Amino acid sequence: MQIDYQRELAEFEWDIPEGYNLPAVIESHAAAFGDRLAVQFRDDDGNEARRRFADLRDDMNRFANALESLGVGEGDRVMHLLPRHPDVFAIQLGALKRGAILVPCSAMLKPKDVQFRANDCEATTIVCHDELTDMVEAVADETPLDTMVVLGGSRMGEWESFGALIDGESTEHDGPDIGPQSPMSINYTSGTTGQPKPVLHRHRWMHCFERVNGRYWWGVEEGMDFEDELLWATTGTGWAKWFWSPVGVALTTGAPQFIYRGDFDPETFLSLLESEGVTRLCAVPTQYRMFTQVDDMADYDLSLKQTLSAGEPLNREPIQAFEEAFDVTPRDGYGQTETVALVTNYPGIDVKPGSMGKPTPGLGTTIIDTVDEEEVERGEIGEVAVPVDSPAIFDGYFEKPELDERTFSGAYYRTGDLASEDEDGYFFFEGRADDIIISSGYRIGPFEVEDALVGHPAVAEAAAVDSPHDDRGNVVKAYVILAEGYDGNDELVEELQEYMKEETAPYKYPRRIEFVDELPKTSSGKIRRIELRDREMSKFGD
Repeated sequence: MQIDYQRELAEFEWDIPEGYNLPAVIESHAAAFGDRLAVQFRDDDGNEARRRFADLRDDMNRFANALESLGVGEGDRVMHLLPRHPDVFAIQLGALKRGAILVPCSAMLKPKDVQFRANDCEATTIVCHDELTDMVEAVADETPLDTMVVLGGSRMGEWESFGALIDGESTEHDGPDIGPQSPMSINYTSGTTGQPKPVLHRHRWMHCFERVNGRYWWGVEEGMDFEDELLWATTGTGWAKWFWSPVGVALTTGAPQFIYRGDFDPETFLSLLESEGVTRLCAVPTQYRMFTQVDDMADYDLSLKQTLSAGEPLNREPIQAFEEAFDVTPRDGYGQTETVALVTNYPGIDVKPGSMGKPTPGLGTTIIDTVDEEEVERGEIGEVAVPVDSPAIFDGYFEKPELDERTFSGAYYRTGDLASEDEDGYFFFEGRADDIIISSGYRIGPFEVEDALVGHPAVAEAAAVDSPHDDRGNVVKAYVILAEGYDGNDELVEELQEYMKEETAPYKYPRRIEFVDELPKTSSGKIRRIELRDREMSKFGD
């Protein structure tokens, strides 16, 4: 698929079907191509499973009937705490068929996080894998949860068995009427300050993914020939990214997808890409970087047609390595829990390393001043923003009117992410709005510093923040995790600083460098620069 970007910018129109909802999409797929592979599953013990689209429909309806018998209905919040598993889609779709609202949770959370989410959205039901039930049982009595379903285990205590519940249930279900404006999910943002916020999405979100993420990022759309295609997004079920790709692209377009349950290991994942015949991959930058550290990476015989990167900007080194090894260019994309893909390197674009790409058609994504609602000039740093009336962003925070008022009071939804646009219309990520470094009047995006630093062989990972300085107001401070075999000392500090002066504008080099063993991160793996800034204030602030 090749995109005529300017034409599609000019001609794009939203056309969300009146009765659109995700379970209805699956019913339609099952009727049209029920025998088509929907999910190919493997785990690290060698177990395999396959689900056709007809299987997804049947198990969706079986679970919806089971939930109805348990008293779960329209508007109820259904949490799930699940690993990658072949039955995850049936669980999610079954809850949606009942008109319930999904509340995904990551296995990386702690019991107190589960407790917070359950209480915050008043969830009464949870579906949990049998290996994770301890997380729920530790706090269940302190929450509204009264219906608990276990996947992968038998009935025990308060837990109903998923397998037993769906056994013998009808493969048809007459649920409540739901449409594009019906609530679908509450995805909690990780945030950099305060408690996570409950982002509410409606069923139309899935249609927007199909129209935007599918076509302008993955290069797939409903009706194309999927006979020799297999998509793989390496995300987990608890993240918004699960809805971005495994649900929002693969399920909506009818594309076959691969799901693997197992810890990331670059050699294992490369072997799976080869043996499964994956044609389109979406991974995170850390995984791409680790792929390129495999000495014989180019020896793997891969079938990749498209490679995507998400979560944070992708450095130039892994892009070049994949191009050389597999003749495919990883294409970055940008969006949030609150949105679809706002900016992508679409199929056929001339990728500029370090760039998020160009704004996707239909959204009106732009860059505005961090104070006023005026678009900034090209080359200037501003805040990525989307018109508040776009159907491709969230509707608000679940039962948080004070947050809604603050977020939607203007003409734009402000993402809180800073970017600049070059002369060709490419967007470049510059950091979070509260992460920008101002030193001697210069505005410095932390990512450019971090991106250059990790290009040095001694640097495995880096985070840049502002550090108070008497003369300059602030200077750039870099926290650095060293690669194996390197020792942090004054000589290396000087070497890195001289290297940075060659790689970036001189005013951007880190005047202070501290070697650390780890960086503070959110549960979704994003660096909490606010903690690092607080450290600097305690050291050098007044």
